[in-house]
Amino acid sequence: MNKDYGLNDLVQMKKTHPCGENRWKIIRMGMDIRIKCDGCGHSVLIPRRKFETKLKKVLVKADQEEEK
Repeated sequence: MNKDYGLNDLVQMKKTHPCGENRWKIIRMGMDIRIKCDGCGHSVLIPRRKFETKLKKVLVKADQEEEK
């Protein structure tokens, strides 16, 4: 998968969070990626390779959000 996600993007993962929400915000990028649940605010640190396999799609790009 190519790098089509960035900091502050809203992404959808393959599995839903136990709270029922499926939207996550990328809040840190590096070797590991930290994502924050849009529903309950829980954050998770995932290795980049594992994140890329679990990523379903990018819902909202951060630069699109700023233009609104």
